Amino acid sequence: MRNLALIALLGAATCACADPIDDIVNQEMKAQKIPGLSIVVLRDGKPIKLKGYGFADLENKVKATPDTIYQSGSVGKQFASMLVCQLVQDGKLNLDDSITKWFPEGGEKWQAVTVRHLLTHTSGLADMPYAFMDMRKAYKPEQLLDMLVKSTPLEPPGTKWRYNNGGYVLLGFLIQRVSGKFYGDLMKERIFDPLEMKTARIISERDLVPNRARRYELESDGLKNQSWVAPELNTTADGSLYLTVRDFAKWDAALYTEKLLKNPLRDEMWTSAKLNDGKLTGYGFGWGVSNSPKLQLAEHSGAWQGFTTYIGRLISSKLTVVVLTNLDAGRSNPGKIGHRILTSLEPKLISELKR
Repeated sequence: MRNLALIALLGAATCACADPIDDIVNQEMKAQKIPGLSIVVLRDGKPIKLKGYGFADLENKVKATPDTIYQSGSVGKQFASMLVCQLVQDGKLNLDDSITKWFPEGGEKWQAVTVRHLLTHTSGLADMPYAFMDMRKAYKPEQLLDMLVKSTPLEPPGTKWRYNNGGYVLLGFLIQRVSGKFYGDLMKERIFDPLEMKTARIISERDLVPNRARRYELESDGLKNQSWVAPELNTTADGSLYLTVRDFAKWDAALYTEKLLKNPLRDEMWTSAKLNDGKLTGYGFGWGVSNSPKLQLAEHSGAWQGFTTYIGRLISSKLTVVVLTNLDAGRSNPGKIGHRILTSLEPKLISELKR
């Protein structure tokens, strides 16, 4: 009887010590065949879970840790948006200025497009013509801009929400024309250095980057190293950053303060934009946002070059989850992992995510 009681006690202790977040991550990594992953979960801007899983480098058996560096993908758009808003706060531009103020080459077809339209994916402009581009070609910035200038707009600005990487490529060029500095240098000066995001930076294939994860894609015969693209395509403002989950922890904490940006402009970043007919888009400035008055959820995912990323901030509860992986977008879904973690900690979010 004593042995049975002891076994029961040990079993209860084991259950009490089990970590539901570990269970979620391990289940999804197995199901999605993700090689490596790092997460941070934060309450009130402070980490309550900071961990790496699997391998950052399969060939050399290097484990993923909280210090593993991943590419941001489109999660990087929120940092570009912050830079634009800082320039607005400085009085150097206005959200409702026509972009032809800085891009006269856009002519009449860009006249009605504003900075706000670019931030919210409502510009009506065509995206970058990726399907026709040679992703191994070293395009110069002026060549990328020329592609956008020559494209025909898809609809009048403000009439439709259409995700547009090209709009954020334009914002990076706009930041440089307004400030006189490459957007990556200005981001280091205005965001990364003030927040002591020590490993955050623009992507560089040539530099020695400690703890950089390798990138993978899953094919029918197993995992492969992700195909290479020209370095010049990794310097645009639509999402070309190196970050760790520790960097994101500092970013999240700062967003609860006015250290980077004062209100009401700060809160406008995660307020849903409206179309010309008054309909809400569910997107702010570099953030997808919930339109629910009860649960203020700001989130974004990213995918590029064998990396996928997700950040979800349940602002109403001051709860944040960041998930970074080194598997391509066709296979991995870090947003699913993020949502499972968020709902495990805040069950009231389940109905919101089903809307």
